[in-house]
Amino acid sequence: MVVPPLLRAVIMGPPGSGKGTVSARIIKHFGVKHLSSGDLLRDNMQKKTEVGILAKSYIDQGQLIPDDIMTQLMLNEIKHLYQYNWLLDGFPRTVAQAEALDKACHIDTVIDLDVPFETIKCRLTARWIHPASGRVYNLEFSPPKVQGIDDITGEPLVQRDDDKPETVSKRLQAYDAQTKPVLEYYRKKGLLKSFSGTETNKIWPHIYAFLQTKLPDISQKGAANPS
Repeated sequence: MVVPPLLRAVIMGPPGSGKGTVSARIIKHFGVKHLSSGDLLRDNMQKKTEVGILAKSYIDQGQLIPDDIMTQLMLNEIKHLYQYNWLLDGFPRTVAQAEALDKACHIDTVIDLDVPFETIKCRLTARWIHPASGRVYNLEFSPPKVQGIDDITGEPLVQRDDDKPETVSKRLQAYDAQTKPVLEYYRKKGLLKSFSGTETNKIWPHIYAFLQTKLPDISQKGAANPS
């Protein structure tokens, strides 16, 4: 029996493009290990590790975490996953990070969620939360019964700073400036697989079909209903 080579994949997409949802479905169907740079950073900051303390000092000053710190953090974690299929999320964010990753391991495929910025702006700026409970409303998909008011407590809803239109525009511009070159880097290597659309549920079947050519579906539902 021939053992297929392990899959080394990266998922990319602007904030609000549905990366979290798509990653969760990839994990469920294909059993890959998911390594998110954001989760890893939060974990290190919470545990007050050396890298965590250093990273926090940059974040507190509103600066980007330098490439070498991010690379060291991620590559250190990747070492422990050598016998698994894995999916990187939020890394690499710059060409320097992509080059460092290439030196450490061979990447097989890069899944790019190509969602129009206008769609993302509508999606993110429509999100309002009830701070005490964490309940999330979306003015387009799941609006509150009364505008600006929590259904259960009647308390006012707030918009997170991250979801305010001017912040969303800045985040998308930063992604564009920083990450477009990374997409180009992988495109030139023939590793970039872009999936375009405005709805995660419509993009997902195409991603699913693509990954099925590389890995077996381990979920109970299988191919009948790849949700």
